[in-house]
Amino acid sequence: MTRILITSALPYINGIKHLGTLAGSMLPADVFARYQRAQGRETLYLCSTDEHGTPTELAAAELGQEPAAFCAEQHEVQNRLGRAFGLSWDHFGRSSSPQNRDLTQQFAQGLWEAGFIEERVTQQVYSNADRRFLPDRYVIGTCPHCGYTAARGDQCENCTRVLDPADLVAPRSAISGSDDIEIRPSKHLFLRQSLFADRLRAWIDGKKGDWPLLVTSIALKWLDEGLQDRGITRDLEWGVPVNAADWAPNPDGARPDVEGLAGKVFYVWFDAPIEYIACTREWADARAQASGKAEAETAEWERWWRGPLADDVTYVEFMGKDNVPFHTVGFPCTLIGSNERLAPDGTWQATSNAPWKLVDRLKGFNWLDYYGGRFSTSQKRGVFMDHALELLPADYWRWWITANTPETSDSSFVWEQFQAQVNADLADVLGNFVNRILKFTETRFEGVVPEGGEPGELELKLYADVSAKLAELTDCLEAIEMRKACQALRQLWVLGNQYLTEAAPWTAIKTDPVRAAVAVRTGLNLVALFARVSEPFIPYAAEKIAQGVGQAYPGQWPVSDGAVVLNSLPVGTRVQAPEVLFRKVEDTQVAEWIERFGGPEAA
Repeated sequence: MTRILITSALPYINGIKHLGTLAGSMLPADVFARYQRAQGRETLYLCSTDEHGTPTELAAAELGQEPAAFCAEQHEVQNRLGRAFGLSWDHFGRSSSPQNRDLTQQFAQGLWEAGFIEERVTQQVYSNADRRFLPDRYVIGTCPHCGYTAARGDQCENCTRVLDPADLVAPRSAISGSDDIEIRPSKHLFLRQSLFADRLRAWIDGKKGDWPLLVTSIALKWLDEGLQDRGITRDLEWGVPVNAADWAPNPDGARPDVEGLAGKVFYVWFDAPIEYIACTREWADARAQASGKAEAETAEWERWWRGPLADDVTYVEFMGKDNVPFHTVGFPCTLIGSNERLAPDGTWQATSNAPWKLVDRLKGFNWLDYYGGRFSTSQKRGVFMDHALELLPADYWRWWITANTPETSDSSFVWEQFQAQVNADLADVLGNFVNRILKFTETRFEGVVPEGGEPGELELKLYADVSAKLAELTDCLEAIEMRKACQALRQLWVLGNQYLTEAAPWTAIKTDPVRAAVAVRTGLNLVALFARVSEPFIPYAAEKIAQGVGQAYPGQWPVSDGAVVLNSLPVGTRVQAPEVLFRKVEDTQVAEWIERFGGPEAA
C-alpha cells in the first residue's frame, strides 16, 4: 500500500500567520492528509517553523530577546494556533533543531565533496547606516525586469524573478531606508545549480500532467531564463553554522577555506527545505523518546526519504507560488547532488544505492488577497489566525478558505462574501439538515434509528445520486482539487435536504408510519455519511455530527455506493441532536469587523 508523505511550506517564525498563509499551504495540506488517513493509508503530515535569517534577528532585537529565545516562544504560539485551527500535523518541528543543523551540514559536506559546491569571493551589500551586511531580502529597490519599486534583493514578489541585490535599481536598506550602502568583498559557498539544468528540465517535463500548470510554468520559466548558481551562505550570526573543517577535498583536490568561511551561516533557503527531512527525524526521535529510547533508529525516518526504503512513498508538497522556484530548482539540486558525484572529467557518477526522494506531486497555489490587496504580516493588513479564532470557530474559516482556494488564480477575502457563503453552506444547508432530522427522530421515534419498511423509488434515486457525487468528491480529493471538492461536498449536503423535502417524514407519519420510518432511517444514514466526508474540511463540526448518530470519529472514507453507505447505521442506534452547529454571521458582526480590520480601503 502506498504511503503518503505530506509537507506544507514552512511558515516563517516572525509573526502570527494570516489567512493567506493558511490558504496557500497549511490548510489544503491538512484537508489532503485527513482524507488520506480516512482512506486507511499510512500518512505523515509534517510542518515546521522557518527560523533563520535576518528578520528573526531584527524581530528578536526589537523585543530585547536573543533569537533562540524568540524562536522558541514564537514556535509555541504558531503550534498552538495551528492546532486550534485543526491542523493535524504529525509533527510541527523547527528549522533550528539539532536534527536540521546536523543534516544541513551533512548535505553541504556531501555536495562539496561531490563537486557541486564551490567557493567564490562575492561583492556583498554593506549598510553603513545599519553597520551590517544586508541579506538579499533586506536590500530593496526597483526590479529591472518589471519596474516594481519594492522588489527585494532575492526575488521580485511582483514578477517572481530571482534577483541579486546588484540587479536592483536605486537599492536601499530595508532596515533603515538608507541608501548609504556600499559593496564589500566576502567569501561564500555557491551551489552550482547551472550544472543541473538539463536534469531538472527532464524531471520537470516528466511531471507535466501531475503538477498544476502554475507550478510547471514557474519552474520552466526559471530554466528558460538560464539557471544561475546560487550563494548558499550569508554573513549572519543566527543560522546553521558552516562547519567545513572536516570536509574532504572535492574532485579537483581542493579543500575549503576554513578561515575564510569562519562565522558564516547557511542561507535560509538552503537549510529550510532540508528541515522537511529533519522534521521527519524530529518526529521519529520524539516517538522513540516517548517509548524510552534516546533517539530513533535511522531507518525509522529514512524509510520516508531514502530508496529502497521509500520506494512505496508518494511525496506531496503544498506551497504558495512564490515558494515554487525554491522547491523545483534549489531543493532538488541539493537532493540530486547528494545522490551523485561530479568526476574530474565532468561525468556524473552515482554515489549511493539509497538516493534521497524527490517530490512526486507539488501543489502550488496563487495568493489569497484581502479586498484585492495583499495580506501583510509586516503591515498587519488582513485577518490573522489569532484574531480569526476570536471571532468565529475554526470550521467557519476552514470551510470558506478551502471552498475559495486560489488554485487557478488569486482569490480575494471580502467580509460580505464570507458571511453569505458560510451562512448559506454551513448554517442553511448542512446545519439545518442535521438539526431537522435528528430533532424529528428524537420527537417521533424515541431518538433511535427506526426499523421497518423497504426503500422506494425516492431512495433508489438517492442511492444513485449519492454514488455519483461520492465518486466525484473522491476523485477531486485524489486530484487535490480543493474548490471542486468543496462544490461536490456541498452538493451532497443539498441532496440530503432535497431528499428530506420530498420524503417529508413529518407528513408521512400521519398516514404511513412505515414510510416515515424509511425516510428517517435514510436521513440518519445521510447524517452519518456527512460526518465522514466532511471531516477533512470541518473536523470539529464533523465530530459533533458523528457523535449525534453514535458513530466513531474519525470514520473511514466511504465507498462510492449509495445503497451501501445509506444502509450502514444499525437499527436501534441511539441518536441525539447536537447544539446548533453553525450560528449565522449577522450583519452587525460584519459591520464591526470591517470597522476593526478594514474593508475595500484597506487594500
